[in-house]
Amino acid sequence: MGTLTLSLLKHYTPFSTTLFTHSSRTLSPGHLSAVFRRKNLPSFRAISSSSQPLTAEKNSHDGGENSRSKSPSPEVWLHNTMSKKKELFKPKVEKKVGMYVCGVTAYDLSHIGHARVYVNFDLLYRYFKHLGFQVCYVRNFTDVDDKIIARSKELGEDPISLSRRYCEEFCQDMVTLNCLPATVEPKVSEHMPQIIEMIEKILNNGYAYDVDGDIYFNVEKFPEYGKLSSRGLEDNRAGERVAVDSRKKNPADFALWKSTKPGEPFWESPWGPGRPGWHIECSAMSAAYLGYSFDIHGGGIDLVFPHHENEIAQSCAACSKSDISVWMHNGFVTIDSVKMSKSLGNFFTIRQVVDVYHPLALRYFLMSAHYRSPMNYSNIHLESASDRVFYIYETLHECESFLKQHDQTVRKDSVPPDTLSIIGNFYDVFRTSMSDDLHTPVALAGMSDPLKLINDLLHTRKRISVRRGEW
Repeated sequence: MGTLTLSLLKHYTPFSTTLFTHSSRTLSPGHLSAVFRRKNLPSFRAISSSSQPLTAEKNSHDGGENSRSKSPSPEVWLHNTMSKKKELFKPKVEKKVGMYVCGVTAYDLSHIGHARVYVNFDLLYRYFKHLGFQVCYVRNFTDVDDKIIARSKELGEDPISLSRRYCEEFCQDMVTLNCLPATVEPKVSEHMPQIIEMIEKILNNGYAYDVDGDIYFNVEKFPEYGKLSSRGLEDNRAGERVAVDSRKKNPADFALWKSTKPGEPFWESPWGPGRPGWHIECSAMSAAYLGYSFDIHGGGIDLVFPHHENEIAQSCAACSKSDISVWMHNGFVTIDSVKMSKSLGNFFTIRQVVDVYHPLALRYFLMSAHYRSPMNYSNIHLESASDRVFYIYETLHECESFLKQHDQTVRKDSVPPDTLSIIGNFYDVFRTSMSDDLHTPVALAGMSDPLKLINDLLHTRKRISVRRGEW
């Protein structure tokens, strides 16, 4: 029995550190699903190289950290929005990954649609690290934007102060959801020189034009415009996705630089005072930290057009060698099959959800569907996720309690081989599913048999021990 419990804990560790990570927050009244209003989430200390070692025979079937580290990294397949298919991931530099994910526009609290984006890319970040890659993960803050200016006027607050406050709120939400900090978290307001320099390159290369201090990108100059979204110029109607302006050469042309207006923040530029357009910000910041060619660019599916389409056009116009290997996009979170969004008013903030449910329950829920599929939010789904998370931690807690009270060096031949095999396969299922375009539902389902097996054995042993007066 000691071999089984130790084996489960060791195999759970890479799974936990990639998908979950342990949260010290307890399920307590006011922070629970109705099912667990009077229960706390059992504590669990994941086994790691820094933990106090638990002994077991070296020839047991637990796999162990050493045997895993010596095994070759699996091939990782990721769906590329550009090619519309799964592709074998090949980093531009061996064992290194450069990844840029578009961050929030900091004008309000983040909702669970945002949470899905950043939990999913946190999973990818963690999984690459688990496989031994050195990852540079860049996630920006848009702290200069039309929405921020409009909200600041509504609240009577300075726009820079407003955006700073919501950047801090977002960071706290990420801590709550156990998302690791990105390697770099650049802000637009701190990268004006890089943005202006890129706009100058685009102008000098003949892809943009100046109209009274407003700089527009000329989409007709870029023949490949629309290759990511599969939209042609004829599909872009003025007023749908870009501002109507009779001064444009083409209704689909978009702003790289906006001249200043009364009461708005501005920065000096060669074209006069103003501020950058939305799309140029990410092109400039990704190039500043990852160069014009890097491995992965990601975000929500709503960013495919126009944001990421425009990023491609800008970056290629500034540098002909611009090349991003994989474009990744996650599906929407819906309510009653309608996309959750602030503009529609049908959203729940992360804060609202974790005031009722444990953060790990929300994280589990967001992993319960494949990241590219739409997922529908409901209280029933969150309560189910709460049940599952409690069951997982309760089982692992009982494993640890058992190991503290009983011999941890039970010989492997005292346990049926097929039983050890079920637990031993747990890690293989985890790696296979995660390497298949982050197939988290399969990874989560892979826990079921090992947890049920251990739970049944623990409770059987407990009943025997109680009869003997040992428990």
